[in-house]
Amino acid sequence: MRRRLLAVATVLLAGLAASPPPAMADIAQSGVVSENPVDWTPHVLDGTVWALAVVGDTVIVGGAFTKVTDAGRHTTLTRKNIFAYDLHDGTIRSFAPEVDGAIYSLTAGANGTVYVGGAFKTVNGVKQRGITRLWLASGNRDTSFRAKVNWGDVRALATRGDHLYAAGTFSAINGVGRVGLARMDAQTGTVDQGFDAHLAGPGLSRTRVEHFDLTADGGKLVAVGAFLKAGKDDRTQIAIFDVGGSSAELTGWYTRAFEPQCMKGFDTYLRQVKFSPDGSYFVVAATGRASSAQKLCDSAARFETNRTGEQLPTWVQRTGGDSLYAVAVTGPAVYLGGHQRWFDNPYGTDGNGPGPGAVSRPGIGAVDPATGKALSWNPTRARGVGVRAFLTVPQGLLVGSDTDQLGKEYHGRIGMFPLD
Repeated sequence: MRRRLLAVATVLLAGLAASPPPAMADIAQSGVVSENPVDWTPHVLDGTVWALAVVGDTVIVGGAFTKVTDAGRHTTLTRKNIFAYDLHDGTIRSFAPEVDGAIYSLTAGANGTVYVGGAFKTVNGVKQRGITRLWLASGNRDTSFRAKVNWGDVRALATRGDHLYAAGTFSAINGVGRVGLARMDAQTGTVDQGFDAHLAGPGLSRTRVEHFDLTADGGKLVAVGAFLKAGKDDRTQIAIFDVGGSSAELTGWYTRAFEPQCMKGFDTYLRQVKFSPDGSYFVVAATGRASSAQKLCDSAARFETNRTGEQLPTWVQRTGGDSLYAVAVTGPAVYLGGHQRWFDNPYGTDGNGPGPGAVSRPGIGAVDPATGKALSWNPTRARGVGVRAFLTVPQGLLVGSDTDQLGKEYHGRIGMFPLD
């Protein structure tokens, strides 16, 4: 059955390299993925995988690492911070650009390209800080794309139509002031002059966007990070914008759920946010190091999208004091990754263990989209710092992290759980 599904997926994906890139939002899937990861993904031998993207039948992997090896661990290759492999059999591609800093974000480009964001300053020996576009066939820079940030890094990227969205710690792109979030021409990198979220963080050390997501139709954008205002309006750590037009229009949706402080020193404790495939709701993953049944530290929370005024979460999944860093929403499941030990643990604490009703879900797990309660899916992983990247594909769920045990098997920082 799995072989037939892979064959169908191969046909579906064959033409993507010459088509507009896929949406950043997670794709709908027919069920929960298997607990048994496929055996043919390659391994990253050191560091951390921070980002994943798929272009056609190629998976691009970004992070902070230096060496990779094939699935059988026969051949070790030098690949600094970025490499690529075949989606269907794990064969490592020759793609090996030189990027002098960590890569935190990737998104598919049109015509066999990938956009790359991170903390680098040069690409293939040429100055281009924080963001670039690469040809997969050669690893060369697309010289027609000329965007660069003034300082800091790029932590999230997405394309919709002719637009490329970028978020991070920067305060300008190409000399145009944009604090933490910008929209550009996807071909040239020219900053969209009409699009400005006007984010600010009075009193914070640095205003930044940790992550964002777009609905599949490109109409709405939700951003999370270290900010307190969008224009003149209060928006603590999270804001929703209408972006289908020429500007970033702040919606009337807001929540005070993330105003309470977690452990001192966190200017933001939100780490990742993903819309459901239909865009009707989104889920936020958080750290915070302060277990509390009243706060949203170390939790995942669902919110409804198309509402206005003050909002409360539809549900909250609490780990009892362990961080969550990554989320994927597929319809049948919400996948969560971090270094958590338990789910359904509102009364547990980091130092005192699980509370009543807690279930073991080391490092990775899934919850019911309607209730937020833990599903039975429990493949386990070596916890480390945590999962940093999920990517949904027609074949299943790709995972990037900083450890080498996934589903009770050796998988060096990359793995894929297939749909049965």
